Amino acid sequence: MSSVNFTGKNVEEFTITGFDHLSHQKLLGFLIFITYFLVLLGSGTNICIILTDRRLHTPMYLLICNLAVVDIMFTSSTSTTMISVLLGEVKTISYYSCISRMYIYHLCDITGCLALSVMALDRTIAISNPLRYHSILTNARIFVLIIASWFIGIICLGIALAWADFDNLPYCQPIIRYVFCDYPALIRAACVNPEPYFLIPTILALWLLAGQFPLIILSYIKIIYTLLRLPNSESRAQGFNTCICHIIVVSCYYAPKLVSVLLTRIGVRLNLTERNALMIIATLLPSLINPTIYCLKTKEIRKRLSGMKRYEPSLTYMKVFF
Repeated sequence: MSSVNFTGKNVEEFTITGFDHLSHQKLLGFLIFITYFLVLLGSGTNICIILTDRRLHTPMYLLICNLAVVDIMFTSSTSTTMISVLLGEVKTISYYSCISRMYIYHLCDITGCLALSVMALDRTIAISNPLRYHSILTNARIFVLIIASWFIGIICLGIALAWADFDNLPYCQPIIRYVFCDYPALIRAACVNPEPYFLIPTILALWLLAGQFPLIILSYIKIIYTLLRLPNSESRAQGFNTCICHIIVVSCYYAPKLVSVLLTRIGVRLNLTERNALMIIATLLPSLINPTIYCLKTKEIRKRLSGMKRYEPSLTYMKVFF
């Protein structure tokens, strides 16, 4: 048989083979489907409640709503592919569908990281300087920060995609050995040395990890320092409870990235199964945790969900959470 070389211009579809070695594909597909359904239910419910209740049109809830939109788009870009492969037994995906899902996946990944940074800033100002909180972070300024985070994500992703130039990559075999379409999967599917193509993405990843993550850590240090100085033990306990909830969300987002990006760079090698498992966890877990932590644990939204009509606005930011 003569070998046939494919190029990015005439490749019509990719074949996803990341699940081929698994023996319980239906069970995994069902678990992913249930998780995806819960993400849509939780984030969709929170978006509807926040948008329909004008009393929740405040900076904190606008940030929560933005994060919910990111979670839905982020999870949808990968879960639909995995569900199709595992439950629908359709292992092929069209070239442009794969490219578009990859774009949405990485765009929401970058935007989600920036959203967590903005929310950390919001919490720091609210707890450290509550009297000036509403004058510093107005709705208009929050909208600017949200739009800026999306704009930065589009620019960063545009630079990475221009660097890769997927339309001109040669594909000897259009096979993706991973579980969904993302930048590394498409680069490694091509008949090229992948190392040069990871230069810009690595720089962007280091910016997200080494730039945004320390800022979030510093914000928590500032919050903890402020809480320890509070004379009221009840307010201090409420503040720590809020802080712990947000630390869980940040940990769920950053922990898989620290493992997959940093540890592999210092010599820790993950096999294909471990890498795919890490990718699934990194995609589904944060989007499942976020609605619970940021929305379902807030007093106002819980009252709406339970059908209570009376609305009691919180006196301080820290009293929003139980």
